[in-house]
Amino acid sequence: MQAILADNYFWLPKQASTVAGSSDNLFNFVLWVCVFFFLLITVLLVFFVIKYRHKPGEARDVSASHSMTLELTWTIIPSILCVFLYYYGFKEYMNLAIEPPNAYQITATGRMWQWSFTYPNGVENDELHCVVNQPVRVVLESNDVIHSLYIPSFRVKKDVVPGRYNRLWYQATEPGTFDIYCAAYCGTNHSTMRSHVVVHATQADFNAWLTKAGDDPSIPPAIRGKKLYVTQGCAQCHSVDGTRITGPTWKDLFGSDQQFTDGSHATVDDAFVRTFVLNPTAKVPVGYPPVMPVMPLKPAQIDLIVAYMKTISSNYHGSLSPQPGSGVATQPTTAPATQPVH
Repeated sequence: MQAILADNYFWLPKQASTVAGSSDNLFNFVLWVCVFFFLLITVLLVFFVIKYRHKPGEARDVSASHSMTLELTWTIIPSILCVFLYYYGFKEYMNLAIEPPNAYQITATGRMWQWSFTYPNGVENDELHCVVNQPVRVVLESNDVIHSLYIPSFRVKKDVVPGRYNRLWYQATEPGTFDIYCAAYCGTNHSTMRSHVVVHATQADFNAWLTKAGDDPSIPPAIRGKKLYVTQGCAQCHSVDGTRITGPTWKDLFGSDQQFTDGSHATVDDAFVRTFVLNPTAKVPVGYPPVMPVMPLKPAQIDLIVAYMKTISSNYHGSLSPQPGSGVATQPTTAPATQPVH
């Protein structure tokens, strides 16, 4: 209870940005004005109903005449409140709309049903990382439908619209991990479209994470492909343990024979995966809806994902050793069966 009451108002999320306090003050002012007038009107209504109820034997009173004082009172007071709210509301809006010129820029991409964040050096991750007390500009884009990036503890939210760029900014005031949600209904798995903001205490900590998060060529292709499976949103629709969700599970998928709604069938191999990623609705697997969007993957990234798919399929019996200088797995041979990546 003490931890809850430590915040300004226990029904609001923790304040963790420079704009959170002023946003809460404006919200709470509007809230308490509404509460005051609701209680005032309700009490007066009950009082008048009781006091002026009809009583047997009493004559009806003459109707009340016009009162200039009353008219001015209920016109001037609300007008003053509206001007006050407009001034501070517009001031807060401009503060949220205009970011500092030295802000660190990160691109946020929304897709069904995953957030992806790209940093200036090209690193892409499914979490938003930054440094405490550093202004951050987030450029927003969508690969499919309308999403909305919402960080409750920072009191910032902005729609992510396909075909155009939007942006928001924030400045975190304390280190920690804070929730990110999608605040616009975007399909069946909308509720699972979540991520986190990780606020680092120092620039050195952030730089160390950024280096570690980069695509290190020395890491085995299958492990890099597993990372892409998470960061590119594949995990939202395709399980790797056999669980049936929106799309076919990747467990034992590679090397298997798949049936499609047009009556055809095909073996899932390297070429099929690459073709399917580029045109996912050309062949729809039987029993699954045609909802997979075109994934913005580079050929090298597709190769890494294919390498990972091979490690979790008992139907693949080729070599997992990368070709010299290629960074991807070789074509099937007669090598021993695959071993799963943990």
